[in-house]
Parts: sequence; C-alpha cells; structure tokens
Amino acid sequence: MNNLQRVIKTLGTWFSIPWYPIVFGAYPVLALIAFNAGQVKVEASWRALLICIGFAGMLFFFLKFLLRDWHRAAFLSALLMVLFFSYGHIHILLTEKLEDFDFTRWLLLAWLLLAVIAVVWAVRKAPLSALALNVIALGLVVTSLVQISPGLQKRGVHTLGAKNAPVQDLSRPQNPPDVYYFILDSYGRQDLLKQAYGYDNSEFINALRERGFYVAECGQSNYIRTEISVTSTLNMSYLQGLDPAFEPESTRRRVLWDSFKHSAARYNFESMGYKTIAFATGFAWSEFDDSDVFYTSPPFSAGITEFETLFMQTTLALHAQDLGWVDADAIMGQNFRDRTLLVFDKMDDIARMPEPTFAYVHLISPHPPFVFGPNGEHTHPADFWNEDRKYPAKQYAQGYVNQLTFLNRKVLDAMDTLISVSDTPPIIILQGDHGPWLQPKNKRMWILNAYYLPGHSNKLYPTVSPVNTFRLIFDEYFGGNYDMLEDVSYFSPVPKLYEFSEVPNNCK
Repeated sequence: MNNLQRVIKTLGTWFSIPWYPIVFGAYPVLALIAFNAGQVKVEASWRALLICIGFAGMLFFFLKFLLRDWHRAAFLSALLMVLFFSYGHIHILLTEKLEDFDFTRWLLLAWLLLAVIAVVWAVRKAPLSALALNVIALGLVVTSLVQISPGLQKRGVHTLGAKNAPVQDLSRPQNPPDVYYFILDSYGRQDLLKQAYGYDNSEFINALRERGFYVAECGQSNYIRTEISVTSTLNMSYLQGLDPAFEPESTRRRVLWDSFKHSAARYNFESMGYKTIAFATGFAWSEFDDSDVFYTSPPFSAGITEFETLFMQTTLALHAQDLGWVDADAIMGQNFRDRTLLVFDKMDDIARMPEPTFAYVHLISPHPPFVFGPNGEHTHPADFWNEDRKYPAKQYAQGYVNQLTFLNRKVLDAMDTLISVSDTPPIIILQGDHGPWLQPKNKRMWILNAYYLPGHSNKLYPTVSPVNTFRLIFDEYFGGNYDMLEDVSYFSPVPKLYEFSEVPNNCK
C-alpha cells in the first residue's frame, strides 16, 4: 500500500466516524460572524462558539446514552440543533412578512411537531451516511471561515496610508501638539437643532467659543454616512478620486474599511513619531484596534456582549427575553453606556502621556441607541422605538435631545481637561460625521464642525468641511503643502454607497 492509499484509508476511517454534530455546533456562530463581517469582531464570538460546541457535544453524548447508538445519536442531535439554531431566523423572517399576525404560538407548535418527527425518524429509520454529513458540516464551516478571513488580515499602515494621499516631508516641531479628533456621531448643526427639535444649542456653542474654538456656522459634511464621511476626512480626499473600488456600481466595503483604518492622516502622524490612541466603538470596522494604545470596552456590567444577544435572537433562545430571563436591549444599552463613559474617564490619562499623541475618539452619541437622559441618568433604548424597532419622529427627537444635552456637558469637561493639562496647547477637532436621522437629505449634511487650533484659527471659514481638516492642520503646524480642496457635499443611497450626487451648501 503506497502513501496515497494510506492517506485515503485514514481519511475514510475518520470520516466514517459521526463527528459532524460537534462541527454543526460551531457553524451557526461562524455564519453569523461572516454575515456581519466588519460590524463584529471575530473575538466577540469565542464565548458563544465554545458554548455552542459544548452544547452540541453534551446533546450528542446524552442521546448516545439514551439510544445506545452513536450514529442515531449523531443524526438526532444534528436535527435538533438545526431546529434550535434556525428558529430565530424563521421568526425574524415571519415578523417582517406577517406584521399584523401573532404567529409565535403556531411557530412553536410547528417546531415541536418537527422535533417529534426528528426523534421518530432517528429512532426508526437508518440515519444518513456519516461520511456525507461530515463532509457537509466541514464544508459549511470552511465556507464561513473563508468569508471571515479577510477581516483577520492586516494590511500595512504605511503602504495603504502612503497610497491614499500624496506623501509630503512633514516636520515635527520642537514641542509637538497632541492632536485629538472627536467624531460625535450624528451631531447636527445649531440651526438644524433649532429647526428640527426646537433645541437651543447656543449655550454649548458659546462655551466652545469662550474656550477658543472656531465653530463653522455653515458646517456641512462631505458625505451622508459615517464610514464614507470619516474615511474621506482621514484621507484628506474625496472618495471619488481615492480608489477605483469606489465606483458608482460597487457596493464593496472592504477597501473602504481598510482605507479608514490605514489612512493618510494616520500615516503622517505615525511617520512623525506620534503615538496613536483609539477607543472601542462596538463596530469592528470603525476601530483602530492596531493603534499603539487601544482602549477596549470595560468589563461589561451587563454581563454579555451585543454579539451574544444578537446570536440569541437567531435561535430558540430568543424567547428567553419574552420570559424575562434576559433583556437584550438593556444589555446593548449598558454596553454603549460603558464605552461612552470610558472615553471621558481616560481623557486626563491621555493628556498626561509624555509622547505626542494622535487620538481618534469616535463617540456613538448623540446617535442612537438612546441610553442617557439629560443628566446622565440611564434610559432604556426600547423606550424610544416602536414594536417594529423603528423610531417615530417624536420619540427620536426626545431621545436625541436628552443624549445631546448630557454629551454637551461631558464634552466641555473633557475640553477643559485636555486644554488645562497639556503643556503644549493641543489641536482638537469636534465634528459630526453627518446630521441626525429622519431629516431631509440636505439637512442630514448639517453638522457640528468645531476646531481648536491655537494661533491658526484665522485660516478657518464658515463653510469649511471635514475633507480639509487635516490638510489645514498639516500645513499650519507641520510644514505641509496640501492645497485646500473645494468644499463639496455628496449624497449617496443605500446600498449604492458610491453613487454620489452633489448637495449644495445654501447656508447664509
């Protein structure tokens, strides 16, 4: 017998053993991670993955004890797991299709009937081939791993950053300023807040000006969505000219996310010896998780992560919330609350770091979920949406204003800390990536755009837009020669993220 024959014989032996239930246990978690690539980190799945594999193993061995047959036990455990892990997906689908019909009781009865049929089939009929089911299980897992694998690849910061914008010989001054780039997600312009919500934000705007900030009265974002807006800002370029991948027909986002994480601005700062600082946001694509200092979410007071609650919603365990055993929305809200407060807790520590720092601080606020009242009190996210988990205009306005009021106070405290603690006056940018939801598309471009540029505020003007932010900073502080671009705003629909149409800035 030659080596190839031995390998084939060994594989045949291994694949005749019914180990597929254990592999089937891993598949639902891996498939959900693959489906949400870019939004969820792979690390978020480890606990759910181990629990599901353990559950599959225990079910398999328990049924083996009852049936006294490895193959029947494997087949029945696989059938029962298919029912358990598919239930939530069917429930979600029926919820979308049958909005006015309470189908849950009938669905549970159907699943109970299917479970009985599965037991009878496994006990009375010969189980399907272990070889075939092993191959199917392994194929499903491998397919999911292939889909996940691009998110595990790290593209070089210097290679991509240098590609995304013309590299210039920048010089670090003798006393380099720390640079803080705050994205206040969905933070709208003062006139929009007044028109849409009757909210007078002048106290906050005046407080910024008293501290030396320039607030662009006609601030408008360059794009309508977070990922394209912030990627454009960090690369000091409009997406249309940044990469061929951003063509109107494309819906690809991997290049977009890579260009965000490994941007021209980050490349420039790191090339000058700056330490990069970043925070967890809860969205994998928007995290500089390979920065020099990355503040992950604190130990969750809620106990489990958003991915784990999402995974529960795709299984029969979704009824744990109906029974009051777990509140997935409260867990999600607590995790968002923890991440937000962590940012403000770390401001003093960052300001005291001896090295010059470039801090990217993305706060998912005043963006939903609405988890803070105006005085910082805890609010439940579900209080602001309807049964379809959509935001009625009145509830959205209330939640937005509550959260913005609290955020304003925390931001001013953070600005006082950064300015007072820093030996060299820092550079601080406070920007909305886009305006609030539920507004006309032109008003969704109206953003807070404020700059603390000691000694250089005279270069700013009312319609300055985010794409010119770092061009101006590198020119004024680091000897750059980046030409200022024309300030233009573009709307694009979903899913055609790169199908851009110009939105004029009519602010007077």
